[in-house]
Amino acid sequence: MDLDTRLLRSFVAVAEEGTLTRAAERLFVSQPALTKQVRHLEARLGTRLFTRSPTGMALTEPGRALAERAPALLADWDRVVRETRCAAGRAARSLRVGFLASAANEATPRIVAEFTRRRPDWRVEMRQAAWSRPDAGLADGEVDVALLRLPFPGQDGVRTAVLFAEPRWVALPDGHPLAAREVVAFRELWDEPFVAAPPETGRWRAQWLAADEREGRPVRVGAVAEQPDDWLSAIAHGYGVALAPASAARFHARPGVTYRPVSGVSPSHVGVAWARADDGDPVVRDFVRCCLERPWPRDAARSAAASGG
Repeated sequence: MDLDTRLLRSFVAVAEEGTLTRAAERLFVSQPALTKQVRHLEARLGTRLFTRSPTGMALTEPGRALAERAPALLADWDRVVRETRCAAGRAARSLRVGFLASAANEATPRIVAEFTRRRPDWRVEMRQAAWSRPDAGLADGEVDVALLRLPFPGQDGVRTAVLFAEPRWVALPDGHPLAAREVVAFRELWDEPFVAAPPETGRWRAQWLAADEREGRPVRVGAVAEQPDDWLSAIAHGYGVALAPASAARFHARPGVTYRPVSGVSPSHVGVAWARADDGDPVVRDFVRCCLERPWPRDAARSAAASGG
């Protein structure tokens, strides 16, 4: 019987997390979609894998048998896929670099240029990801290295190095009463509706809502956006406000949207990330070095040491 690995990943997540809610957050999918996948797998196998209850999902005897073997099977498959994709990139002398929005800001072209100088027979393939993929495809092996905003879901499973920090500002509709301020206190935004990333992005979405910096006040979500253009449109039309890196005022300026500095909220960090399996890859290491050796802004929070376990 042919089996979709997505169904097996859904099963493993539910088995390990014990609840559909936590498993859905881990997989960045909606709970109804996850429930459908589990039921589809049960139908394919012709047996129940879980006993459902208000407190969680308990494995049946067949479910326990599958749970014992499935993680190793998926790990083997992931390794094969990553090795195949890496081999394709090496054959084409192409380094795939994922990024979200403005990546490392104005430094991105200089990083690419320095890498090309060091490895003139290689080219860099920049791949922009939607906000629904805050790891830019790194976890799935779709890219070799990524320039990302930290933290992002799955960060604990890869290597990261912090490059710099920049203040978070607020993007407001032009007619908003706070748009005339020189600086906006974050406390003044607590009751505002926010334009947010999709719920499936987990703590990345929470970071850009500053959910942990509201002293327990709940977040109001006025709209959800996956791409910068949709995000800007929602703000301009008054569906909500949004926190953004200070550099967004340069990269994402548009009529109808005003950016203002925000006090009382932590900064945003930009990092370079790569798979642990690529620690010894000389091409990936060269790109990471090009990132770390950039003359970042004097006030940037920077770490030359990799982290992530």
